[in-house]
Amino acid sequence: MLKFNKNYFGLTILLFIVEVLIALFLHDNFVRPYMGDVLVVILIYCFVKSFLDMPEFVLAIGVLLFAFAIEFLQYIRILNVLGLEKSELMRTVIGTSFAWFDMLAYVVGTGIVLMAERNQIRV
Repeated sequence: MLKFNKNYFGLTILLFIVEVLIALFLHDNFVRPYMGDVLVVILIYCFVKSFLDMPEFVLAIGVLLFAFAIEFLQYIRILNVLGLEKSELMRTVIGTSFAWFDMLAYVVGTGIVLMAERNQIRV
């Protein structure tokens, strides 16, 4: 089950750099809020796939459920509950606001992963 995959790890690094660049330099109403969410699901998938050899569908659905869980934590304002609402790190990692469109973006990202895996798109 544990197996390092350099291709997925390379994609992880590339996607992480793209996400950081989006966060630092884009303050628009489409790419940052929606494409960033699409990409983050793909990023997490690639990161886990870098180290675990597991069925693509199972992993993709697991990542989707994880993203939904984070979004639910935003819905219940977990940072406020834990007294961490002023922590910039936690605000960045967990996020601060629930949005249904974020859930849709996660589904789109998962769909992209599954289509890429089905069509064996590799780097």
